Amino acid sequence: AAVVVAVLLRPDPLLTARALAPQESGTAQSRSLKAGIAAVAASPMARLALVTVAVSHTVMVSIMVMTPVDLGHHGASLQLVGLVISGHIAGMYAFSPVMGWLADRFGRLSVIGLAVGLLCCAALLAGTAGPSHGQTAAGLFLLGLGWSAGLVSGSALLTDSVPQPARAAVQGLSDLTMNAAAGIGGAAAGLIVARASYGWLNLVGVCLLLPMAALAVRRSLKKA
Repeated sequence: AAVVVAVLLRPDPLLTARALAPQESGTAQSRSLKAGIAAVAASPMARLALVTVAVSHTVMVSIMVMTPVDLGHHGASLQLVGLVISGHIAGMYAFSPVMGWLADRFGRLSVIGLAVGLLCCAALLAGTAGPSHGQTAAGLFLLGLGWSAGLVSGSALLTDSVPQPARAAVQGLSDLTMNAAAGIGGAAAGLIVARASYGWLNLVGVCLLLPMAALAVRRSLKKA
């Protein structure tokens, strides 16, 4: 993968961005974590973007990792579990170009709203599926679509919202935040399912999405 990126990713998007921003050519590149935090803290839109990426990833990972366990509890075969997860992964990646087009056509905030809607629908379907494996599969597919919408729109908004010299540091901060949050969410998901149920896990996922939705609405109203 590294070789493919190194050979085929030409021209380098970062170098292109620097070339298109000559007014910033004399500015030192900010690569530290501290610089990334400062850049995000200075921009309300960047904060929304970081929350979108982190929450979308956390909700997706938390529900996804417990789905095979829930399917097993309802008698699903390993082959069926594999098909459900395959559909989920297709939802995550197959429609990424569509999500990018939507973010460009209708705006980043609109696609963040779409992400919230898809992830909530996914949690509703998966959390109430019980022994209905088809409903679980539909929920996991929508979970992948919602993740794609959130990651694509959030990442694009994050890039739009910070100065070019700080973008590399901010991207590193974004990756650190989303994966740390998802790691905590995945561990907590096991505890929630063990102490309560898979349905309660999905309800917790919806609750995590509510502050993200409120922040997006607030930013949209201020932008309008």
